[in-house]
Order: sequence, then C-alpha cells, then structure tokens
Amino acid sequence: MKTLNLYGVEDIRYEQSPCPTIEAQDDVIIKITAAGICGSDLSRYKKLGPYIAGMTFGHEFSGVVEEIGAAVTNVKTGDRVAACPTHACGNCYYCNSGQPSQCEELIVIGSKVPGAFAEYVKLPAVHVIPLPPEVNDETAALIEPAAVVAHGFYRTQIKPGATVAVMGAGSIGLLAIQWARIFGAKRVIAIDIDKRKLDIALEVGADHVIDGSTAKPHEAILAYTDGTGVDLAIESAGSPVTSAQVLSLPKKGGEVVYLGIPYADIRIERFYFEKIVRNELTIHGSWNALSAPFPGKEWANTIHYMKTGQINGEKMISHHIPLSEGPAIFKQLTDRSIDAVKVLFHP
Repeated sequence: MKTLNLYGVEDIRYEQSPCPTIEAQDDVIIKITAAGICGSDLSRYKKLGPYIAGMTFGHEFSGVVEEIGAAVTNVKTGDRVAACPTHACGNCYYCNSGQPSQCEELIVIGSKVPGAFAEYVKLPAVHVIPLPPEVNDETAALIEPAAVVAHGFYRTQIKPGATVAVMGAGSIGLLAIQWARIFGAKRVIAIDIDKRKLDIALEVGADHVIDGSTAKPHEAILAYTDGTGVDLAIESAGSPVTSAQVLSLPKKGGEVVYLGIPYADIRIERFYFEKIVRNELTIHGSWNALSAPFPGKEWANTIHYMKTGQINGEKMISHHIPLSEGPAIFKQLTDRSIDAVKVLFHP
C-alpha cells in the first residue's frame, strides 16, 4: 500500500509498505478516507524526528471498515468509522485509577506502530467508533483533535455564562472556540497574529478577536471583560511566547488550560509568572483525549456535537491533498510557503 513514512528530521517519504493483516480476533482494518496533519506531526517532522525510523506517520483519520477479526461485534465490513489512535496499557497505576490519559505506556499510532498516512490502518475494535450519516468523512477526520480539546475542557470548572479566551487560532484553537460555546460560554475571545485565522475564528463562534501582533493581549482583554479578565484561558498555540502570555488573561481566581505543546524552552517573565500567585490561578495541563471507560466521553460527545452541527470542521479545512504530495506539503508547511489551517490527505 502507499504510505508516508518518517525517517528523520524533515525526511518524510512517499513509498510502498506492506498492508496490515488480521492477526488478533479483535483486529479491525480500516481503509483511510481522510487523514489530517496534526500540529504535533509537523513539530516532530521539523524538530524531533521519528520514534522509529521509517514508521508510517499520522493519527487523525476517518475511513471505512475493510476487514474484521472473528471476535469483532461493534462494527462490520463497510461501516464508516473514526477511531481513537491512542493505546493505553490498561494495567498501570493510572489506567487502574481511571486516568488512561496519564498511562505510563501511552502510545499513539504513527509513533511506534503504523499510523494513518496510508491507504489502510489496523486498530483493536475497542478503538473503532461508527459514524452517523450526518458526519461526513472530512469532518470525521477531525474527531481526534476535537476530542483532545474536549478533554481539556472537562478538566476545568467552567460554568454557563463564562468568558473564555483562546490563545492561538489554529485548528486546536478553532475547536476550542466551539467547545467553549458548548460548555456554556457567553463570550469567547480569540487571539492570534494571523488575520486569516482570526477571520475563521469569528466564523466558528468567537465574539471578539485580538491581533497579538498589534496589541498586548492582556490589555486588550480588559476592554471586553469590564477590566477583570476572563474566567478561563486556553493556550492552544504551543508557542513559548503565548505559553507565558496566557497567564495574564484570566481574572483573579481564574483558570488556564495548556493544550499546546511548545517544542522549545519557555522563559516566563516575572510579570506573567506572578499572575499565577497573585491572582491565585488554577493551571491545568491536558494531554490526549482519553477517559474511563475507554476511550471516553470525549469521543462520543465530539461525534454528537458534530452531528448537531455545533462543531463545524469544514470551515477549518484549508487543503485537500493526495498522499503522494505528502513530502512537498510538509516542506511547504515548514517553510510557511502556503497559508494552511488544517490539511487533509486523501489516500
């Protein structure tokens, strides 16, 4: 089958790989319909390199069931599906405590097992989730990142009527804007330095946008919050700069959720760090999209809100690309020669 395999930093190759085969009774082989490039994929490509050289990359996808093992009952051949790409061991202290997102052996497909930038992928049946007809294949490829964002919101104490700031209007930030509405926010403020992304933020539900290249976010926020700050601030950019700035956005007693992954050291100026102490902030780290029972409420609820249209993925999808153009598109994303929000491969 045709695949995109990561060999090293900025070394991704379009090549032939063996098709997966049924080996266990609960195996499900899925023919990929659409697969998205995650921000973490791009960071690993340009900064970190593969866990295993030559591994088939990618983990956000939708598809159609091609073949099933003898014990599979939750899906059948021909079903349209999405899937949780994350494996938890099920046996460590954290898994046994009902916190699979903190599993000591957590792995995601595309790292140490073959991923979704391919024509086919294999997962255990418990990972595979049938899709309703109202959720199209392209939107379904965004279920995994949407579930990641939902996991972060579930960690907070957000109440109906809250004011939420989302720092970073990439795909995770745009999903966070929509989840903020679902969780009851009455006002959502998006912050970025990319005008196009800010325009999309307004389209998907932001009330106000702040261009961080022309205004200090913490000062601009005060104008929309009667001088107090927001109830909840979401860091979704993964930038060392925004990872510090986000601490200045909440009101006293407010909350911060870190969804972005900064692949560089963060140096926090005293001005920002003191906000944690002096404003008695609650800081949440959020990792992956799992809860008990596996894979968790994040997945079922994401699909529900996509079905109702309250999560709109189509406005976020900027490019539809054949898998053969994978090496070129990764290079273009790295050198920023294209203006992209969410790129989908269609094998």
